[in-house]
Amino acid sequence: MIAIIDCNNFYCSCERLFLPHLDKHPVVVLSNNDGCIISRSDEAKLFGVEMAGPYFKAKPLIQQHNVAVFSSNYGLYGDLSWRVMETLRIMFGKKKVEVYSVDEAFVELDGYKPEYLPQLAMEIRQKVELWTGIKVSVGVAPTKVLAKLANNLSKKNKEKTKCVLVLDTQQKIDAALRHTKVGDIWGVGRQYAKKLNEWAIFDAYQLSRMSESFAKVKLGGVVGVRLVKELRGEPAKDMEDDLVNKKMIATTRMFGSPVTNINDIKEAIATYTSRAAEKLRRQNGAAKTISIFVVKKAEDHNVNFHGAAVSAYTTLPVATSFTHELIKPAVEMVDKLFEAGNIYKKAGVMLSNIVPDESIQGNLFKSDTKNSGRKLMEMMDNINFSQRDDVLKFATSGTSRDWKMRQELRSKRYTTRWDELFEVS
Repeated sequence: MIAIIDCNNFYCSCERLFLPHLDKHPVVVLSNNDGCIISRSDEAKLFGVEMAGPYFKAKPLIQQHNVAVFSSNYGLYGDLSWRVMETLRIMFGKKKVEVYSVDEAFVELDGYKPEYLPQLAMEIRQKVELWTGIKVSVGVAPTKVLAKLANNLSKKNKEKTKCVLVLDTQQKIDAALRHTKVGDIWGVGRQYAKKLNEWAIFDAYQLSRMSESFAKVKLGGVVGVRLVKELRGEPAKDMEDDLVNKKMIATTRMFGSPVTNINDIKEAIATYTSRAAEKLRRQNGAAKTISIFVVKKAEDHNVNFHGAAVSAYTTLPVATSFTHELIKPAVEMVDKLFEAGNIYKKAGVMLSNIVPDESIQGNLFKSDTKNSGRKLMEMMDNINFSQRDDVLKFATSGTSRDWKMRQELRSKRYTTRWDELFEVS
């Protein structure tokens, strides 16, 4: 059996942890630069606040119902996520826990007696909440897809299920499948759900009865076959395994204010490249292709406006994760894209063609700079992680402007900053 532990409205739960007066109060958390709503408490959902909707559109509704609003506080969320996952590792051992996302993890429950599983699931929920303060839902079933399905159903009626649902018999599994629309199945996107409805397949039970040949032809080949098997209770070992290394890494941001100067664009691109390179090194990867884009702002008086976004890319001779080796081609591409007279509102950097950094072959005719470069990057990463706020950076990123995302409503970083620790009086 497999359990999935899912933090309830995770970002909102993190904000409430240190502001307990907001318990049962409507809360929302905003995306980068306070653009869209990315997390809602149950109370905010009841008032009709839409997920992923623009903040400015939802603002009248939010003010009407006195909804508490926060900017994204990723330092806090990341630390609390680690605490939740570490709790699970302590309970079951590192090898049994598969972290799926910042707020979800799968746990193998092999060896436990079936009659003990409901009690065990409740113990998981209670211990995570006791040790971390974060409320979670637990779904248990024979496969990952069914466990996700159980977890979703447990949250639809929290008072009845107490955020725990165990599908340990075929009767329970069939009932859960019949109560789940195909669009709510993990791995079925909006387009596939629409097609399945056209073929008179409306719920998970109907989909589970489809043949493997149907799944292979209609649901994306092998992936579709695995999905149908998992719905039947047959585990697929490689069904959405642990979130391993990303195939592409991107850093994109809206500028805090419109930009018209090419040097400012270059500073922004250099800053975003540095951030993307840090992410790349965290997964021990190296990228061979780097792309950049800039987005123009339409202005009535701007006669030179010819479209929203323009982009360029370059392929490096050797894959790298060194910031200075990525900044140089990224900044050079700005010269190709920048047009004087335009106003720019956004830019971004994407790294792709990612390979393990250990697979990069050395050059016989060049001195070995790989180890010295890696030591330099490790030193920069360690200093910036411990001191924060990019205390150490390349000059190309500039010193006159702050290219970080706008976070006007960010709460304190209670667990990661000495000067912002939670005070108890």
